Amino acid sequence: MGFTFIPLDLQEVLLVEPDTYQDDRGFFRETFKASAFRSGGVGDAFVQANVSRSSAGVLRGLHFQRPPAGVAKLVSVARGSIFDVAADVREDSPTFGRWVSVELSALDGRSLFVPEGFAHGFVALEDDTVVTYLMTGEFSPEHDTGVRWDDPDLGIDWPVAAPTLSQKDRALPMLRQIHAGNVIDRAAEEATL
Repeated sequence: MGFTFIPLDLQEVLLVEPDTYQDDRGFFRETFKASAFRSGGVGDAFVQANVSRSSAGVLRGLHFQRPPAGVAKLVSVARGSIFDVAADVREDSPTFGRWVSVELSALDGRSLFVPEGFAHGFVALEDDTVVTYLMTGEFSPEHDTGVRWDDPDLGIDWPVAAPTLSQKDRALPMLRQIHAGNVIDRAAEEATL
């Protein structure tokens, strides 16, 4: 059994494709193996596991923890499917304010490795979607924060116009409120290209 680790446009974010063995009974796949992940460039030790269940159209995110309690996540889908997003929120990064997205489903078994310093969010594409997260640190309420899902500086092309949000996620700040003056001005950037 093995895994393929595919760097996305933001190189630190990895799409993880597991080998899957199918027969007339169904399928079998490994979802995590420490030695394989170390070989694939993910040497982080996971110390907390979480699970969420969402109806279609529920959007969770974009969440991250501030240093020194930053965490990386391995996001997988146990049932249903999601549109999954990782956005670089590291002020000193050359890719600050950029994002990548993938669709993950229980059928394909793919996972997304979201490194520390990236905000993460997803929207459920089906009812009763179950998402699992392995995290490299424990949840720290005093370091917990996020960025609004519809932040125009990020410009994420979500597949839903009016998602269902928690009160907490509705109240998240914009990226420029978190990193005043350091947001990429997309219009100015595109004008210079």
